[in-house]
Amino acid sequence: MKFTDLSIRNLKTKKSKYYVRADMGNEKHGFAMCVYPSGVKSWFFIYTFEGKRHSLAFGNYPDITLEKAGIEFDRLWALFRAGKNPALVEEAIKEERQKTPTVEKLVQEYIERHAMRFKRSWQQDERLLNREVVPVWEKRKASEITKRDVTLLLENIVDRGSPAMSNQVLKVVRKMFNFAIERDILQNTPCLGVKALAPNTKRERVLTEPEIKTLWNSLDSSSVAISDEIRRALKLILVTAQRPGEVAGMHSHEIDGKWWTIPAERAKNGRTHRVYLTPLALELIGDLTVTDPETGETKPRGYIFPTPHTKKKQPIDSHALPVAVRRNLSWPITDKYGKPLFGEDGKPATENKLGIDQFTPHDLRRTAATFMAQMGYMDEVIDALLNHAKQGVIRVYNLHKYDVEKQKALEAWSRKLTGIVTGKDSGKVVSIRPRKKTA
Repeated sequence: MKFTDLSIRNLKTKKSKYYVRADMGNEKHGFAMCVYPSGVKSWFFIYTFEGKRHSLAFGNYPDITLEKAGIEFDRLWALFRAGKNPALVEEAIKEERQKTPTVEKLVQEYIERHAMRFKRSWQQDERLLNREVVPVWEKRKASEITKRDVTLLLENIVDRGSPAMSNQVLKVVRKMFNFAIERDILQNTPCLGVKALAPNTKRERVLTEPEIKTLWNSLDSSSVAISDEIRRALKLILVTAQRPGEVAGMHSHEIDGKWWTIPAERAKNGRTHRVYLTPLALELIGDLTVTDPETGETKPRGYIFPTPHTKKKQPIDSHALPVAVRRNLSWPITDKYGKPLFGEDGKPATENKLGIDQFTPHDLRRTAATFMAQMGYMDEVIDALLNHAKQGVIRVYNLHKYDVEKQKALEAWSRKLTGIVTGKDSGKVVSIRPRKKTA
């Protein structure tokens, strides 16, 4: 019979199963459907190979549509015409699929076997893969991912307005599949020939004095949807010029008097780093001890910026800082019923709660360094303050730590910052208390 959706639906069940062959002329044969007493209708490729009869099932109708079944039959027929036994080929493919892990399993193995051992930023890889890749490919076999799949993944990220993120995803996904090749999990990578969809532009954003004042005051405003921990962390990045991730993970045992020592295991370049804490920085940090309300016992405070989302003692995720900034730079406007409002262009209406142009937490670090350079401090001092590794011969012969110079630079920057924020450029450090968390 000629297979159509109507003719297939009209096939009646009988007491025993029976086969119906498709009328495909003399060029092809063996395309069939089996109708079971239960009403299930299955696609089959029926053929004779080396004198033995074979019936190869490849899905049920309508889960496998007539169109898809035709495509699958053509593939099996091509194998048969090439002198191969389709049943054996399919069995080999099935065995190979069982050997290769799902994308979800590959992500786990990559993180545990490679990223955690060789990358200090492994948690960023883990977070990115679990957020951007696993939900899309999850249970699919890693061997099934194609170049087209990778391209579509990146395009979807770009389409939602995150071109830079698509580049980061490509970098990590490429590393993961290269890892799979090195461990003989896969023979090929689907990332071969895939290009970044967005230009890798060097960040040069430096906040101006009016922007610094506006941002600082905005962070103190009750209208900004940012937790007290993130407010203080963002300010402290600007005050100390340190990396957002290192500030977010600050612990009370790292602070001794007016000096904060970032341990090697937390520093991006793996080198222990000392940072002078000005009165403004110490005010943002707060007390280093807490008193147990029940026992009256005083004990170390622990993480300076603890996460409020879990009972576990851990710091806020460094990724929470840029997320909070992005959300408040483009906060959805709703009506009194909480429904989103739209502009004349049909796009969701938003407001900028921070009052300045787009920036990232890392731009605050660059801003502090740039202002100190404008104030006359040498590159060697600023590099030491930023914990940048020395380059060339000086790396071997100049072992000076620049602690005194770093202290002077940060004290001068604190006075400058205080003058910018308060408008009282008196040369003295004025107390600028962080906004108290409201109930």
